[in-house]
Formats: sequence, structure tokens, C-alpha cells
Amino acid sequence: MNKIFKVKPPDGYPPEDGGYLRGNDYSPVAVVILLHTVQDKIPDFLKELAKVSVESGAVLAGFLQTENLGIEKIICNVVANSNIRHIVLCGVESAGHHPGQTFEALIKNGVDDKRTIIGATSQTPYLYNISPEAIDRFRKQVKLVSLLIDDDRKLRIDPERIKQIISACIQESPTKILDFTLYDPGAYPEPPIYQKITWRVERPWTHHSEEDDETIRKIREMAALRHKEAIEQEK
Repeated sequence: MNKIFKVKPPDGYPPEDGGYLRGNDYSPVAVVILLHTVQDKIPDFLKELAKVSVESGAVLAGFLQTENLGIEKIICNVVANSNIRHIVLCGVESAGHHPGQTFEALIKNGVDDKRTIIGATSQTPYLYNISPEAIDRFRKQVKLVSLLIDDDRKLRIDPERIKQIISACIQESPTKILDFTLYDPGAYPEPPIYQKITWRVERPWTHHSEEDDETIRKIREMAALRHKEAIEQEK
């Protein structure tokens, strides 16, 4: 029987900090738990989901609260580890941010030329703080196992079912569970992408393309020149 291909994550992994637990770096599955409360008031049942996930073999298990920076951090930590091939999405959706729906839309549709997640219902589904290459790689590297099923809401927070799904993800032979067929395909065949969030857009609606930035720069330079000329004429 062939050995499943694995790679050692780069030094400094995971590149982004956050509200997550770290398990086996060679595991093919990470767990994203939707958070509907503030970080300092995480319910015990959601903390238990993270604990159970890591103990069951997940590489990372953490919380997603926002539809932009939170998703960007997940992308950074996933593409830096080529062993991660599945993401289990569970927990309780936030009525304000809709991070779960946004996450699903990202996997399904990607982003447009302004790096807005296509089909997202949230108010600010922008991924401006990471490279398009990382976004594209993320969508190619992982398979989404979403438990956001409307006809069985208890499934989203069921630790036993999450344990079963993680177990199926780490098996060498394909295992059918719910509507998914899961197994460990081995590490993604391209080198990891290691990058950190180096700048953060506080007002994403003011983000401009490089062409827009160049136009704005020229306008500012012209305005400054005219201001200088006006001062010289007054003298």
C-alpha cells in the first residue's frame, strides 16, 4: 500500500494568530466553527467543539466571526500547510455578519476583480489583505464539508458527528458520510504559500485599483501645483 504524501509545514507555521487550537500538522482536515457571540463570551458547547475536533485529529479548529478578516486569516493558515485538504464548517451562523454563507460562497464562486466574494449576502465580504494567488490556491486546495443544513440544525453543533467526519477525512479509503465521500488524498502537490496579513483595510469601500491610485496621485499633484502657483501670484 502506497504511503500518503505529506509535507512539513514551513517554519513559523501557522502564520496568523487567532482563536483556534492546533493539533497534528500533518492532518488533512481543519474545522471552522462559526461564532455568533463576541470572542470573550464563547459558549462552552462551541469551545467543546474545538477541543473535540483537535482531539479527533484535526490540524486546526477555531472560530470564525467576521466575513472578511476572519476568512483571510483562515486562508493564510490553510495555504501555508499543503496537508490540509478538507474544511469542516459548523457552529452557529451570525445573523449580522453571515460568515458561514460568505465562506460557502467563497469556495463555490471565488472573488471578482475587486476581490469581493461573489454571491455573499454579508455587508463587507472583501478580501483585500491577502493576495489573489492565496485565494485561488485556497479554493483549489480544500474541499468544503459544510454542516449548515437547514433541515437538521442540530447537526451543526453535534460533536459526535464532527468526530465521525474528521475520522472519514483522515482515512486512506473513501468513506461515505452524509452527502460527502471523504478520504485523505495527501498533500496538495504544490509548495505552500506562506504569507501574513501585512496591512488591513479599515474602510474597504475606499479601496482603489492601481490605475485608480495613479489617477488620484496625478490629481493630487496637479492640485498641489496649482495651490503653489496661486501662492506665488499672491506674492
